[in-house]
Formats: sequence, C-alpha cells, structure tokens
Amino acid sequence: MATKLFVNLAVKDLPKTMEFFKELGFKYNAQFTDDNAACMIINEEAYAMLLVEEFFKGFIKKELVDAHKSTEVLCALMKDSKEQVNEIFDKALAMGATEARETQDMGFMYSRAFSDLDGHIWEVGWMDINYIQPE
Repeated sequence: MATKLFVNLAVKDLPKTMEFFKELGFKYNAQFTDDNAACMIINEEAYAMLLVEEFFKGFIKKELVDAHKSTEVLCALMKDSKEQVNEIFDKALAMGATEARETQDMGFMYSRAFSDLDGHIWEVGWMDINYIQPE
C-alpha cells in the first residue's frame, strides 16, 4: 500500500470551511466526516482533515497557533496549467480568502498562494515537467 498523507488543520467553523473548499472543487469522504471533522479528498493518496479547534486540541499537547498570526504549515497543490492555478486562486479570493504572497513566475514554474478562512496558507502551482532532469 502506498503511503497516504493526512494533513490535519484546525478550523473555527467547519460547515463554512467545508463549503469554501467544496466551491474550490474538493469532495469529502463521508465515512470520516461528522460535526467535529471533515475528511477533504485532495487525491487518492492525500487528504486534509479539517478539525474543529476544540476537537483538534485533543490530539496535541502544545498550544494551538492562530494561523492568522503565525504560519504552522504551507500546503502546496500542483495543478496541470497556469490557467488552473489562476482559476482556483481567483475563486478562493472571491469566496473570502486573502492573497498570502505575490505571484511567483519563474517560467518553468508558476505559483500563487492564498490564506483560507482560518488563515492556513495554500500555495497553488504549476511546473513544466519537462524542466525536471531525471537523476
């Protein structure tokens, strides 16, 4: 079995956060979704567990950071084209996200980043696969 990735993120308003990501095109696994958590499917090997803050705190010993003030993680999603990057970025901003940094365009790689409703940073990028040299 391939290694699967589950990124856990604390959220203030689960239904609102779920709707935000649904509008960006993500779906949820109902088997792992309830009033405390939602399992957002990124792809068949990667998921984001959106956990209500109080529920999230049950899994940690450290203090929970406020992602609007501090950065605890940078989630990066790669898309198939610059147009797809712009589409998801523009849609996120229209739904209340904020720009996390300026657009980066290196020719072979293009990325934009937004902070979601809870302040988590999502970088959306594209890379010309032909630029990567095999080892």
